[in-house]
Amino acid sequence: MSGQAWVPRALAAADLPGLLAVQRACYGDGFVESGEVFARRLASPANCSLVLERAGTVCAYLAAYRSVQGKVTPLHGDFEAMAHTDTLYLHDMAVLPALGGQGLARALLQPLWAQATAEGLVHTALVSVQGSQAYWARHGYAVQPLADAAQQARLASYGEEAVYMVRSLGAAA
Repeated sequence: MSGQAWVPRALAAADLPGLLAVQRACYGDGFVESGEVFARRLASPANCSLVLERAGTVCAYLAAYRSVQGKVTPLHGDFEAMAHTDTLYLHDMAVLPALGGQGLARALLQPLWAQATAEGLVHTALVSVQGSQAYWARHGYAVQPLADAAQQARLASYGEEAVYMVRSLGAAA
């Protein structure tokens, strides 16, 4: 499968079985979210999630939506539409382990960053889990403390090592 360009497309309901298979291959049981949760997220007007597939098999996905800086989506939470958004929130990105190092993550991130910039969003944010903080730092994200107790509680749904990270969409990656 290497050597070919990966072209992302919008994540659709028909992709959910494949998304769940990728999720199970990448995460421990503590981070697996249900098909019902993802179906609700797809129905949100704020949703802008992407998928990469080849020969009918989902190989990677990026669950994302338009949000506001400082707002955390809890584990198993829905994508909440808001009237005024400034942030592209990256909720979950996973690549089949056998395809790691082939540029699939970048193939998902770059077009979504460009789309968000074109829509006038100025930040991108995420919750780093499972030791991924250094990975996201290489892409220009920096840890940002959360002052709001409700958002701190949402962050805690990911475990003690989870951190909220933010990047300017104008920053080079």
